[in-house]
Amino acid sequence: MYLTILPIPGWPLDYRPPWVVLALIFWCFAAPDRVGVLLGFCIGLMMDVLTGTLLGQHALTLSVTAYLAIMLRARIRIFPLWQQTFFVWLILLVERLLTLWVVGATGQPMPPLTYWTPSLISLFLWPFMSLLLTPMERRVGPS
Repeated sequence: MYLTILPIPGWPLDYRPPWVVLALIFWCFAAPDRVGVLLGFCIGLMMDVLTGTLLGQHALTLSVTAYLAIMLRARIRIFPLWQQTFFVWLILLVERLLTLWVVGATGQPMPPLTYWTPSLISLFLWPFMSLLLTPMERRVGPS
């Protein structure tokens, strides 16, 4: 969450990857018995308060993201890392679409095309993030 609220200059804001979503997906894959939809909802509420967005916006998207990650976990984990990256990217696109739906439903102006770049950047970050967090997964124990 710290990386999400870390102040940065104006132009890179459109390219900041969704760190919380990536971490939630990883931990839903690694420990689905400990990290799930309820934790995604609670983290989403904290993100709403931290970022000052509509209360429930991140809670909805992170809950659906956690649900998709847990339901597709067994199918995705059997693939090599480069193929897992594609499926994680699809889950990230669903998260971005849900956020876009909430933005449209509340009457806010539609974001520019740079709205989609964080999911593309996450596509390239997922293998590195997965490799960095895998030793922590082993310390947590079998799930």
